[in-house]
Amino acid sequence: MVTGELKNKIDNIWEIFWTGGITNPLDVIEQMTYLMFIHDLDDSDNTRAKEAAMLGLPYESIFAKEVQIGDRTTDGSQLKWSVFHDFPAGKMYSTVQEWVFPFIKNLHGDKESAYSKYMSDAIFKVPTPLMLDKIVTAMDGIYEQMAQLKAADTRGDVYEYLLSKIATAGVNGQFRTPRHIIRMMVDLMEPKADEIVCDPACGTSGFLVAVSDYLKENRKQDVFFNRQNKDHYMNHMFHGFDMDRTMLRIGAMNMMTHGVDNPYIEYRDSLSDQNPDKDKYTLILANPPFKGSLDADIVSADLLKVCKTKKTELLFLALFLRMLKVGGRCACIVPDGVLFGSSTAHKAIRKELIEGNRLEAVISMPSGVFKPYAGVSTAILIFTKTGHGGTDKVWFYDMKADGYSLDDKRSEIKENDIPDIIARFHALKDEEGRKRTEQSFFVPKDEISSNDYDLSINKYKQTEYKPVEYPPTSEIMANLRSLEDQIKIEMDELEKLLNG
Repeated sequence: MVTGELKNKIDNIWEIFWTGGITNPLDVIEQMTYLMFIHDLDDSDNTRAKEAAMLGLPYESIFAKEVQIGDRTTDGSQLKWSVFHDFPAGKMYSTVQEWVFPFIKNLHGDKESAYSKYMSDAIFKVPTPLMLDKIVTAMDGIYEQMAQLKAADTRGDVYEYLLSKIATAGVNGQFRTPRHIIRMMVDLMEPKADEIVCDPACGTSGFLVAVSDYLKENRKQDVFFNRQNKDHYMNHMFHGFDMDRTMLRIGAMNMMTHGVDNPYIEYRDSLSDQNPDKDKYTLILANPPFKGSLDADIVSADLLKVCKTKKTELLFLALFLRMLKVGGRCACIVPDGVLFGSSTAHKAIRKELIEGNRLEAVISMPSGVFKPYAGVSTAILIFTKTGHGGTDKVWFYDMKADGYSLDDKRSEIKENDIPDIIARFHALKDEEGRKRTEQSFFVPKDEISSNDYDLSINKYKQTEYKPVEYPPTSEIMANLRSLEDQIKIEMDELEKLLNG
């Protein structure tokens, strides 16, 4: 969450770009992204070197060798942010323009890698040495501030705020999923070392990064001390698609700075025939765009067979079912309308989830979760693809607080249901006896199907009315008479005072 002083620092950088002649907002975001990547590359290289030293593993810094650009060579260490940011403006500019930028563009020899694909057409647009010097100094200030706040996802937070400044957030469907919600979904799914993970609307790769972080924290032995699993993690585990090249570039760089060498991140309209993936993934995590309708002519025909609609949120659910392997799992965010919509398409997709596969959980989230960018009410659906049913009961949870205030400020608060949601989801047997008046409970499949497959929690939740006991009317009347007498006495005294 970007607040206070940090916001002012980002505004300052925006102004430096603006007054320096870079006035296209997406150009500003792109140039900022490259510079953040160059900074983070230095940081992550140092971190990986320290980790390797602690684990007793060999590691060679990417800055260790001489770098050749054209006919010239230079010492790789000169290309580190921590070195060139101290150079005089003229030398810094020539170093970044002539050496650092070509170096990061060619960082991956494999031209098919996600990184190379989206960096090959990157252009350094900062026009003057003085302007670059100002930007680098201002960015150092942002990173110092972030270090004090102990917030790790600087890139995502800065990007979110830049988007909000140009008013595309929510309009282009590009507002970020809050990091703590992403992390909750990953914790609920508990990814394993052999997963094949996909986010078909990946944006800046937030879900993929969170899976990578989860594996580092919880499955380090399985992933990094097994040659086969490590190769899978680096080259085959992570898949993401998006229709915005800027997003893809940021996503690829995000994954790389989080230690994943070769994620499969591709320009693709996931809902069209461009996307042939079927029975391929073991885990899908997504917050797909639910901005409205799209042209039915471009939608893949096999998705329309499941639910004939133009609504993206319904088509994405049909897509997830198609893309998952049998036994594959999905946790995705949907707008509340998906849960209770009465159209044929709404009912068809809910029926497919419940009758054709195994719907496990519906977690209703408060409407403030996506503020300040959107006030829409949402829920998380968790299901497993079986292809032949398997739903016997569905677990519902009514999330009331996520650790932040539900207004536009989203300030930190003590109330937070997320730890409770994760703990209860991983101990569902203990939920059997819970009543409908409590925050979480089971609903049998038959009851859901008899309600047109309605999945809104309010359909099943029971409100407990506590009887209020009032005193008998004779007692109330006696109290009123007493009050009346008291008022009369005081009025008489007031009159005496006024008449002197």
